[in-house]
Amino acid sequence: MSAKSHSMVMLRRNFKHIARNPTSVFNAVLMPIVLMFMFVYMLGGAFDVSVDYIDYATPGLMLLAVCYGLGATATSVNSDMTKGIINRFKVMDVSRGAVLTGHVVASVLTNLIAIAALVGVAFLLGFSPSGSFLDWLGVVGIVVLLGFAAGWLTVALGLAAKSPETAGLAAVPLVMLPFFSSAIVPAAKMGPGVRQFAEYQPFTPIIETTRGLLNGTPSAGYAIVAIAWCAGIALVGYLWARSTFKKRA
Repeated sequence: MSAKSHSMVMLRRNFKHIARNPTSVFNAVLMPIVLMFMFVYMLGGAFDVSVDYIDYATPGLMLLAVCYGLGATATSVNSDMTKGIINRFKVMDVSRGAVLTGHVVASVLTNLIAIAALVGVAFLLGFSPSGSFLDWLGVVGIVVLLGFAAGWLTVALGLAAKSPETAGLAAVPLVMLPFFSSAIVPAAKMGPGVRQFAEYQPFTPIIETTRGLLNGTPSAGYAIVAIAWCAGIALVGYLWARSTFKKRA
């Protein structure tokens, strides 16, 4: 079998594992929807933004949804490494790259399903984007790029962790980072220190790029920074994951 065929086999395997784990499904798909109800219905009236809060919050929650399934990916990668599955794959002459690629692609597909469900709920709550078809294609591209970058970084964290439990904890900072961005409230309304952190961390330009596309007012400046962050994170994650995999496998 070719490396591509091996990757498809690993993808099906990982996707089945995610689907059969209720906790993974809840964290990846349902938790972002719960957060949308909480922020829009419970807290939305407390935030002073220039548009309807559902229109402001949805782009941030879409990208926050990318992060909520990462803990399961890190745990799954580490379990493969620590429970001997990798050694079995080596005996079966399975491509090593396919093992890691399967986890990353499964993570990206899970992200797309979670975001599709989230956007569906957002429309029911009154979400009214004004972006064109091309703008929506740009949104999909940003989501896939972020999912790809976060997936490789998460795989690297999972490989570097000593146990599945610590692997899950290693992904927590990635889950929390969007909360300290412009996802929920504008960075300009945050307190000193936090505001500067929100302005210069990776998620804010990615979220603002998505928000601009959905509003029909894309910003080339934000888009360039967002793509640069995603490319950099993906490269670091890929090189780190490959190096760690070679050492531990």
